[in-house]
Amino acid sequence: MATTSASVHPVDEVPPVRQLAAFGLQHVLAMYAGAVAVPLIVGGAMKLSPADLAYLITADLLVCGIATLIQCVGFWRFGVRLPIMQGCTFAAVSPMVLIGTTGGGLPAIYGSVIVAGLAIMLLAPVFGRLLRFFPPLVTGTVILIIGVSLLPVAGNWAAGGVGAKDFGEPKNLALAAFVLAVVLGVQRFAPAYLARIAVLVGIAVGLAVAVPFGFTDFSGVGDADWLGISTPFHFGTPTFKASAIISMLVVALVTMTETTGDLIAVGELTGRGVEPRSLADGLRADGLSTVLGGVFNTFPYTAFAQNVGLVGMTRVRSRWVVAAAGGILVLLGLLPKLGAVVAAIPAPVLGGAGLVMFGTVAASGLRTLAAVDFHGNNNLTVVAVSVAVGMLPVGVPTVYEKFPDWFQTVMNSGISAGCLTAIVLNLLFNHLPARADSAPGAVPSGAESA
Repeated sequence: MATTSASVHPVDEVPPVRQLAAFGLQHVLAMYAGAVAVPLIVGGAMKLSPADLAYLITADLLVCGIATLIQCVGFWRFGVRLPIMQGCTFAAVSPMVLIGTTGGGLPAIYGSVIVAGLAIMLLAPVFGRLLRFFPPLVTGTVILIIGVSLLPVAGNWAAGGVGAKDFGEPKNLALAAFVLAVVLGVQRFAPAYLARIAVLVGIAVGLAVAVPFGFTDFSGVGDADWLGISTPFHFGTPTFKASAIISMLVVALVTMTETTGDLIAVGELTGRGVEPRSLADGLRADGLSTVLGGVFNTFPYTAFAQNVGLVGMTRVRSRWVVAAAGGILVLLGLLPKLGAVVAAIPAPVLGGAGLVMFGTVAASGLRTLAAVDFHGNNNLTVVAVSVAVGMLPVGVPTVYEKFPDWFQTVMNSGISAGCLTAIVLNLLFNHLPARADSAPGAVPSGAESA
């Protein structure tokens, strides 16, 4: 692994301000649609007014930015200090909609979110000690599942965005394909400094093409306020209901599992492996961000897998780049009109860029698995079954709808389902004593290698 100087790791390098701004904006555009999706879904299900919905979005962007800064820059024992973007977790959507519509509205949601954040902070050291259960066999499988499970997100964007009236129209897919071609062309033929912002160039060129062809709608920009400040407990004092808290604690375990996979993936991509202590610090930052979410009228936070692919694709490993992205998100949260401009970027433009970013995550998992020994053992079975279980809710979203809510919360996340399966199967095949060695047809002793 090459570093530009003997003393500074690429993760800690501070690029020039111009590059910081460009690279940071690239990260913001890569995650923006996913970042605002959770408040849109939850607020829409609760039939909030447009003004309240706009408030949720600006609050979300503000805390997204603060959470990203905590994770990248860090203070004391908070923050993994790697290039990690933070955003609202989709694992919490179904429980929050249920709490919000039947169990006490937004105050009950925020009460459960605050308790979940405190629980994550308390459990962070415990999860940190579980790192030994993530050998390359498990981490490679989890990174592969993260990448593949994100591809339908890019596919939905490319087709026009879920719920769009023109979903699947050839013109949408053509625009996405054009953006993908621009990104690949810039990566292959442009000078190195431009290749590193290939996604940003692709989105900018795609937007320039989208405007004259009528893909964009800037009407929301005129309606947005210039200044918006999220005040604590805007929707009322939080209420603490046992059923809401229990469901959100299940979500907390799921997000901790997902974040562990994301942190390990970024550690692999940047050449700074995650240690038990740094993993605990990253999870503790997740918990603090989630508490802030409950206080400042937004939702639970987790590492955003969308941006893991961007780190791998651009090979820009500096955490200060992502910290700059956090600063941009804070600005977007304080200046709703600016956020409305970014929101006007058509979904197919993001879809074209997303295909290559999310595919990069999956390819990174394959690269990690390439270092695993698959001869004379059951490692292939571990990967096969884990990927199958992880892809099940992605391919068949309603597969677990007859199961209890807590089970759906865990298993409807392909990342957490696949991660748990990989850990359990690795323990089963590679760490339990091979008691059948003396029996006929015994498994070869090489099965112990992971």
